[in-house]
Amino acid sequence: MLNHIVLMGRLTRDPELRRTGSGIAVASFSIAVDRDFGSKESGERETDFIDIVAWRQTAEFVSKYFAKGRMAVVSGRLQIRNWNDKDGNKRRSAEVVADNVYFGDSKRDGESGGYSNSSYSGGGYSAGNSYGSGSYNAPINPANYNAAPAPAAPVSDFAMLEDDGQLPF
Repeated sequence: MLNHIVLMGRLTRDPELRRTGSGIAVASFSIAVDRDFGSKESGERETDFIDIVAWRQTAEFVSKYFAKGRMAVVSGRLQIRNWNDKDGNKRRSAEVVADNVYFGDSKRDGESGGYSNSSYSGGGYSAGNSYGSGSYNAPINPANYNAAPAPAAPVSDFAMLEDDGQLPF
């Protein structure tokens, strides 16, 4: 069986990071995803609001680098949960359990907090302990999973960053 979903949308709120009783990080957030087609009556596109759950390092990555309004590309699986509300009524909800979360946009140069509406830029963190940029995946140091991988060959036009404060995102 196959259960794989890829979504691209903007966060509707800041991610909420919590920890389980055993200390495992879990982040929950939702994204607004526009449909590819407009309604027959008005011609306007409708928007779906989809709940996302990320675990462990992916949860920490999302809570550190994503905020309301930021474009995200989420890859994972659809999960349907059945539960009872406080009145004992049976309820059902759908959410995406994220395996990978990538940046879907980039910060604008010279602005604090603003983001451009550019197309998918790559870059993100997956639960498999790899930092991606397009199709490139390289293992990272588990002690600092947010650090970018070192370039394969020295490039004269680039300078090494001294700390995370110099990162463009």
